[in-house]
Amino acid sequence: MAKRRMLVAVTGAALALAAAGCGGSDDEGGSTTPSEAVRVALVADKGQLNDKGFNELAFRGLERAERELGVEGRVVEAASVADYIPSMATLARDGYDLIIGVGFAQGEAVAKTAKRFPDTKFAIVDVDQAGLPGKPTNVRGLLFREEQVGYLVGVLAALEARERGGKAVSAVGGFKEPPVDRFIAGYRAGVLATAPELAVYWGYSSDWDDQAKCKELALDHIARGAKVVFQVAGGCGLGALSAAKEKQVWGIGVDADQSFLGPHVLTSALKGVDAAVFLTIKAVQDGTFQGGTNAVFGLDQEGVGLGTMSPDASDDAVEQVEEVERKIAQGEITDIPTSLERRT
Repeated sequence: MAKRRMLVAVTGAALALAAAGCGGSDDEGGSTTPSEAVRVALVADKGQLNDKGFNELAFRGLERAERELGVEGRVVEAASVADYIPSMATLARDGYDLIIGVGFAQGEAVAKTAKRFPDTKFAIVDVDQAGLPGKPTNVRGLLFREEQVGYLVGVLAALEARERGGKAVSAVGGFKEPPVDRFIAGYRAGVLATAPELAVYWGYSSDWDDQAKCKELALDHIARGAKVVFQVAGGCGLGALSAAKEKQVWGIGVDADQSFLGPHVLTSALKGVDAAVFLTIKAVQDGTFQGGTNAVFGLDQEGVGLGTMSPDASDDAVEQVEEVERKIAQGEITDIPTSLERRT
């Protein structure tokens, strides 16, 4: 059985890309000399640091920077959306060099706070900062090509569903946000390019926490014939994977490697949030941070990728997916949809 593990690690080419993308001075965002202890704050939603995915990865990136770079780190857990701006403003007044917002929902708060504190550097995961009028020049966007890894898990899902005689596959999203839709759009494209006869169901829980909501969506899709469930809903999505286990169909994890949940997890669509956070902190320490633009991480930079394959996965399916991965990384497969409004 296939046991190959394709780990995401933003190193090598990605490190070179980040260094080039963050190069130059940043007069608008202030400067920090390498000899100073950089102070970094991470703003997360309350209770999300152990979501086994997105937020936990950001926290790991901060912890790594504390260990390897000697920075002073702090985590603030916001109890509600209303707490984002007050928390960020307090951190800026307290002299933090870099404030990192974790996720699309914090984009507006980061933008407003950054304009009030132009000498403080900010980074925001999943919110575009490039080329748009009115964007603050002291904010760095950390973006990922989720559609690429979505396409890969779509190919794998289609192959495994077809082998089991399935007629459909499923995706369970959290909120309808661009990064979530990039995952699902790529997934649908990968499925239909491989097995166009399959139906692709998807829905949104409108929640990142409540596992029961995602489990309900997944059970509905499974009842309609889905043989694979791809979760794109953070902690809530663990409920979708639980439904897959309960009904003996495949589950696919997201962001972090979720194979620890059991062999029913076919693989995971990894997203290198931890490495992106670490590299951003390092850029501030090195004096190479540049705001008003993005660092973008894809398969060719190893910023997204596949996690541990289930030992029960088909060897032939794994080999086919590896070939598709190579073609995407080398530019032989391009134009993968990034929105669900567009079909292949």
